[in-house]
Amino acid sequence: MKLLLATHNHNKLLELNLYLLDHPEYEILTLDDAGIYDDVEETGASFSENALIKARWAHQRSGLISLADDSGLEIKALNNEPGIYSARYLGVDTPYDTKNQIILDRMKDVKDRTAKFTSVVAIIYDDTIVEVFEGIMPGNISLKQAGSNGFGYDPIFVPDGEILTYAEMSSLQKNSLSHRGKAFKKAIKALSERVKHETL
Repeated sequence: MKLLLATHNHNKLLELNLYLLDHPEYEILTLDDAGIYDDVEETGASFSENALIKARWAHQRSGLISLADDSGLEIKALNNEPGIYSARYLGVDTPYDTKNQIILDRMKDVKDRTAKFTSVVAIIYDDTIVEVFEGIMPGNISLKQAGSNGFGYDPIFVPDGEILTYAEMSSLQKNSLSHRGKAFKKAIKALSERVKHETL
């Protein structure tokens, strides 16, 4: 069964495939694989709204069952920035090592470094069947960038109960904790149950 992951981000594809190791029945396509090279404008006011916008758009363009996630980092001391603007924060063309350093500089004298990663995954089966799943990983902002395994804000985020940043962890370790992993695992379980029910 072909599923469309509404992203051009190869890292997200690699991450999702790890959660599907026990589900060889699914073939995951990215937007590029489906011949879709543009993007939909994310005009939602929440992670859920943006995930739904992307999933609906991908389904309309492809006719395939479509999954989309909207994820972001919320930092308490920065009024929950970057939030839903995480991918566009400080400019879409600004490298993440630069973005991360700007955040660390802004938090130089901040004691409360509480933050959380949130991911919402939306699945669109057809025009009437929609499911939404959320994953949250609380943590803190590190004092410096550390690690090279990961992407985005991974080098400055330390999950609760851990001493390593996301980017210092192995892929398996990170995915066992990941906000996106939590959301995708819920989505895959629901998808498999629905597919099994419909084929009985």
